[in-house]
Amino acid sequence: EPRTPNPEPQTLNPNHNDLSLQAQHPLDDLTAAEMTVVATAMKATILAAHATVDPKDVDAIRFNYITLSEPPKALLMAFLKGTGPAPPRKAEVIVSLPARGASFKAYVTLDADTAHVVTCDLIPADCQPMFTPDDCELAEAIVKADPKVAEMLKSRYGIEDLTNLVCDPWSIHVASEDFAPLKWRETEDNPDEATKHIAPRLVQAFLYWRSELDDNQYAKPIDLLPVVDLNARKVIEMSMQPGPAPTIPEASVNYHRTMLATNSYLSSVWRDALPPLDVVQPEGASFAVDGKEITWDKWSLRIGFNYREGLVLHNVKYDGRPVLHRASLVEMAVPYGDPNPPYQRKCAFDVGDYGLGYCTDSLELGCDCLGNIHYFDATLADSKGEPYEIKKAVCLHEEDHGLLWKHVEFRTGHSEARRSRRLVLSFICTVVNYEYLFYWYLLQDGTIEYEIKLTGMLSTSLPSAGTRSTLVAPGVNAQVHQHMFCARLDMAVDGMVNSVEEVDVVYAPSGDGGPYDNVFGPVATHLTTEKQAVRSANQNTARAWKISNPESLNPITGEPVGYKLVPFTRGAAMPNLLTGPNSAVTKKGEFATKNLWVTPYADDEKWPAGEFTIQGASGEGLPTYIAADRDVSKGDLVLWHSFGVVHVPRPEDFPVMPVEHTGFSLKPEGFFSGNPAIDLPPPADHGKSTCCSDAK
Repeated sequence: EPRTPNPEPQTLNPNHNDLSLQAQHPLDDLTAAEMTVVATAMKATILAAHATVDPKDVDAIRFNYITLSEPPKALLMAFLKGTGPAPPRKAEVIVSLPARGASFKAYVTLDADTAHVVTCDLIPADCQPMFTPDDCELAEAIVKADPKVAEMLKSRYGIEDLTNLVCDPWSIHVASEDFAPLKWRETEDNPDEATKHIAPRLVQAFLYWRSELDDNQYAKPIDLLPVVDLNARKVIEMSMQPGPAPTIPEASVNYHRTMLATNSYLSSVWRDALPPLDVVQPEGASFAVDGKEITWDKWSLRIGFNYREGLVLHNVKYDGRPVLHRASLVEMAVPYGDPNPPYQRKCAFDVGDYGLGYCTDSLELGCDCLGNIHYFDATLADSKGEPYEIKKAVCLHEEDHGLLWKHVEFRTGHSEARRSRRLVLSFICTVVNYEYLFYWYLLQDGTIEYEIKLTGMLSTSLPSAGTRSTLVAPGVNAQVHQHMFCARLDMAVDGMVNSVEEVDVVYAPSGDGGPYDNVFGPVATHLTTEKQAVRSANQNTARAWKISNPESLNPITGEPVGYKLVPFTRGAAMPNLLTGPNSAVTKKGEFATKNLWVTPYADDEKWPAGEFTIQGASGEGLPTYIAADRDVSKGDLVLWHSFGVVHVPRPEDFPVMPVEHTGFSLKPEGFFSGNPAIDLPPPADHGKSTCCSDAK
């Protein structure tokens, strides 16, 4: 039986004094040297507790992640204010023993030359850690090596050479414990009594075919769906569409530069290129970077990066005044609207299932970012516990953002105008078939904007009767689906004592439309308890949520200073989660059924769908956090903002999608005494335009 390793602390001495071992700030990501000593300590702890684990077997112990355990907020704030020491440096780790179906979560303290395992606890068997990149590659290899899969592909489709078979690994989310693959070891197909207790680690693999490496496999879907148990390293189930074997589409529908000429009906030649449009900054960038600390114009902030959230913003201030303590994207729910086998289980929780950090791309100058750029690399750990680097994981640059403000005095013809420049922090993730492009924008008027652009490839299938879907190519179906995101906003508007109001603009807010029936205005509702603060957006009332500081008053209005959360300032307003109450997605992704949740800050409340989304228990995360209906009338508050996109596929989305947009804004609302951007200087040439070339 798997058991928790000895919780007694264990110390290892790497016997070196490399300064790169220790980071310089409590929020700095773990260095490669820190990850190495943590992995060594964890292996020793596991081997000491499980004598039968072969230390020479590289697959006996698999690391799910090694990451910084951020300090408790109270200790961090004391350090940042200069009233306390630097918090102890600590790593958080999950390791798995596949042969035993056991996973352990540990915390490891770090000193200058020491890794010290302080706790190591067994994770419940019904909860599985996320899939790492190595797990996804392993799942594909298992499917392609399985003789039953090969036999079925040959008999059903005539496919004998599996070289060009593509297997997209997807997590499985189940609504019931009766799901047969969860108990496959208990059946007569598994005669080994000693292994019947081992929990499965399930992946389903959507299959595609391609004619060569650069061919678009999503134009050639296959309806066979194997289910893999990664712990057993075998295919345990296969399902398919009912009825006779379908025909795999043959049309070439490609976007790749080496394949465009092969297209069957789309363009096979390049259009004429437009003249170059260059972004130049002859005097260099305006921002300054010191490690992970960034200053630009009146903004300052620190960034972090981890395997799960990807980019994290810390300690965001405007002109020295705090606005956000911490901000990141913490979950996604992606349901597909097809009830027919084998697609009825098609859904994902991409942040908890795969990790945005693990899925982050290396950015390249010229297309992903333009201008004078500073890149931040990211260091993560693989399944062996060995550190690796994602070069250019995060892009920092400035953009011209059109006019910020303008007025022409019509009596004199005098014009005053200032162009807007914004600071952009971005990273891009490839999650199997989709690309998600994440952008934080800091504007000179104190606004913070968050935008997500969705592109990449549709996850296609063969046509399925009775579904709301679209034929995007001959014989190729794309199901309607949603992408529901959740941002966690640990607010700090002029300090840590904040309140939240829901503000609606309505007709006759006092009950009287006046003699001309033209009275309308804002009505604010103070959100005082967690359950009252579970809210939905309403575009008909221009609903926004104001986060204010009752201890800091605006000198003009006499009201508390604030920022307002404005939903859907990028892309169209969209509905909340559309799956029904009995859906596995709804049960696990309840956070997506509303647009706003408010909770008092707690160090251990991080994940709106729970820490373990794969095969994890339903109702974890936000539903659990708010169960006690705690007071949120005033204090250190966290806002959880859910928003997203309903994607009804179009033929124009294939073979590669033009970007879709969604996002929100945090706008100052009585935070300043007036427009904070009136001090932007006029052009340095005393009125002569430098914004455009001479007219011809």
